[in-house]
Amino acid sequence: MRIQEIIVVEGKDDTTAIRRAVDADTIETNGSAVNQMTIEKVKRAQETRGVIIFTDPDYPGEKIRKTIAAEVPGCKHAFLPKEAAVAKSGRGVGVEHASPEAIIEALKDAQLMREDIAEEITPEDLITAGLVGGPGAKERRIHLGKLLKIGYTNGKQLHKRLMMFQVSKQEFVDALAAVRQEEARNG
Repeated sequence: MRIQEIIVVEGKDDTTAIRRAVDADTIETNGSAVNQMTIEKVKRAQETRGVIIFTDPDYPGEKIRKTIAAEVPGCKHAFLPKEAAVAKSGRGVGVEHASPEAIIEALKDAQLMREDIAEEITPEDLITAGLVGGPGAKERRIHLGKLLKIGYTNGKQLHKRLMMFQVSKQEFVDALAAVRQEEARNG
């Protein structure tokens, strides 16, 4: 499978993992302190072929994602569930630990984030749904993020991510129902 866009990853081990899964070109940030030269490469890539940001599902990866997205509008975003990115040893989380199948799935689901959209889901909806504060909220957000393919967020960031990915009220309600159904099954 050939990926047209250039994939932004954190390091060379991520590039190796990506190339085991798909035929693609990458730009490596080499850490969370993304320098101006890297930003310029990503801008050029976005102008010519498009970009998919595919960073680790952890705090530094999210920091890199936000930095690049702020500097280079219009990038797509691919998210890997944390459990798909855990090292076999159990120590470490990253794209480099993911199976080729998990990488392919994440890239297929890459989405464009937008900032200029109408608010269909309010912060109050998130509180009412038990996604912010209270027992089990984190687990619900993790499951919701997987179902909607928007990645994990903390309570403060969930609303923004739902808006950026243009998740409709109906998609949200359906995904939340699936989360609740899973909770009922697991007791």
